[in-house]
Amino acid sequence: MKSMKAAIIYEAGGPERLILREREIPTPEDGQVLVRVRAFGLNRSELMTRKGFSPDVVFPRILGIECVGEVVCDPSGQWSPGQRVAACMGGMGRDFDGSYAEYTVLPKAITCPFTSDLPWHVLGAIPEMFQTAYGSLYLALGIRAGESLLVRGATSSVGLLAIQIAKQAGLTVIATSRNPEKDAFLRDRNADYVLVDDGNLQTKIKGIGAADKVLELIGTNTLKDSLACARPGGLVCMTGMLSETWSVKDFAPMDFIPSTVGLTVYDSGQFRLDSGALQLFISDVAADTIQLPVGRVFGLEGIVEAHRLMDSNSAGGKIVITND
Repeated sequence: MKSMKAAIIYEAGGPERLILREREIPTPEDGQVLVRVRAFGLNRSELMTRKGFSPDVVFPRILGIECVGEVVCDPSGQWSPGQRVAACMGGMGRDFDGSYAEYTVLPKAITCPFTSDLPWHVLGAIPEMFQTAYGSLYLALGIRAGESLLVRGATSSVGLLAIQIAKQAGLTVIATSRNPEKDAFLRDRNADYVLVDDGNLQTKIKGIGAADKVLELIGTNTLKDSLACARPGGLVCMTGMLSETWSVKDFAPMDFIPSTVGLTVYDSGQFRLDSGALQLFISDVAADTIQLPVGRVFGLEGIVEAHRLMDSNSAGGKIVITND
């Protein structure tokens, strides 16, 4: 049996816990497909798992909740070798070994075929970032032209993409960052307004007007303030946990949620990539209608350095690993 390289984590801890090893290439069973991993993006959930904050994940494990690559073997015969596919969530890197490897076996149900001549490092940034931004805006928030959208945590890769998608849809976008020096950066990426986030946005947004929709990417520690930034009848979607805060202590709904303001969440693990929407998005990227916020690109041998960069929150966009 041929072998492959894989980054394996044996115990929780820092980036150095990710160790490159040789492993046998796995064999797909019925309902599965063997994929040659060409590229994958890094995600905060992988950082949380690496730190030991995902109690249901059993080590050793190959992390990685998304990837793009080529079919090597499909036991059903539906997809020919070389077919390009994308995959994300569905238990990847958590319930079973994920994408931090040269090959991976995936449930066919979470893989999505596509066609594209874009470079692998560009394609590798797409699956989870697209799924999260598109799903949060359209499926959870139901954005419409003419509305205003507050993106809290706008300098994250999902935040930067959400700004572009919302502007394409005809919304006014209010972006936030803790760093006042990011004002020009966010305006250059089509944000109409930029607010410095000191944890109390509800006072700052009064000069602009309360938002129709709010995309919360920071976490539960800013959620109450984000709810206060929405207009009566508005809607807030909690999607991200950049602060690594999972729960609200002593949650009292009547005190926490303003009257008539709606609260929802978007969890990409509960939805499969939509092949039609994905293909259209890839076409937009190819046509330069969408500029992907890619920060740094590493090879698999740079996985430890890549995780250190993710820890530092200084990538300036999506971190991508390639096997190309």
